[in-house]
Amino acid sequence: MNTYNLKGQVAVVTGGAQGIGFAVIERLYAGGAKIASWDINQDQNQSAVKNLSKDIHAEHCDVTDFSSVERALKNTEKAFGPVTILVHSAGIAGINEPIHSYDNNEWEKVIKINLTGTYNVNKALIKTMRDQNYGRIVNIASVAGKEGNPNAAAYSASKAGVIGFTKSAGKENADRNIAINCVTPAAARTPIFDQMTETHISYMLSKIPRGRFVEVEEISNMIVWLVSTENSFSTGATFDISGGRATY
Repeated sequence: MNTYNLKGQVAVVTGGAQGIGFAVIERLYAGGAKIASWDINQDQNQSAVKNLSKDIHAEHCDVTDFSSVERALKNTEKAFGPVTILVHSAGIAGINEPIHSYDNNEWEKVIKINLTGTYNVNKALIKTMRDQNYGRIVNIASVAGKEGNPNAAAYSASKAGVIGFTKSAGKENADRNIAINCVTPAAARTPIFDQMTETHISYMLSKIPRGRFVEVEEISNMIVWLVSTENSFSTGATFDISGGRATY
């Protein structure tokens, strides 16, 4: 495993209790970063990071609530100092239904967690990063945000929003030593699959030319470079890791 020197860096990973978020925490920890895992499921969060290291801070955070985000940031800064890295991984898939029968409350829930949550967390951390003239942010989008998946309009729309938001944020902060990018993975076999039907899972797999789902470790490999000091130029960009599925 290649590693990047992240000593002296303070990282926040949302959705860190499992899946892509936890895989990123493992890589950041290997590089020497101080890490705070923000997750709404505090019991699972504490258990996950404790198994890796007692030095990783587990912080309860509801990304849809800006006051919760501010509180998590305040506690993180108190523990480690100013945050220099954000990997925003918290999100949900939502139900698999066609638009004409999609539940309106479910639509609002998916958009609120996936898109408004991205806004809330980025807003809080960007201010800190601008004050110190340094920062690295990676938002987890999805190839569904590029391609659009049938029976997953809310998820696809929310992740397309994350892509557009990231491009705006990257341009707004390009005058500082701040890099804000997103990644668009193909589906990875994580607990988010529990929210999907087997038909939808099979559909996603059928669209990947590699013929398999992406591994969370493959995604974290790309992310760790993006949040390292070696990424000194790329910002406002979308990095594809879709196994050949993405067409642009």
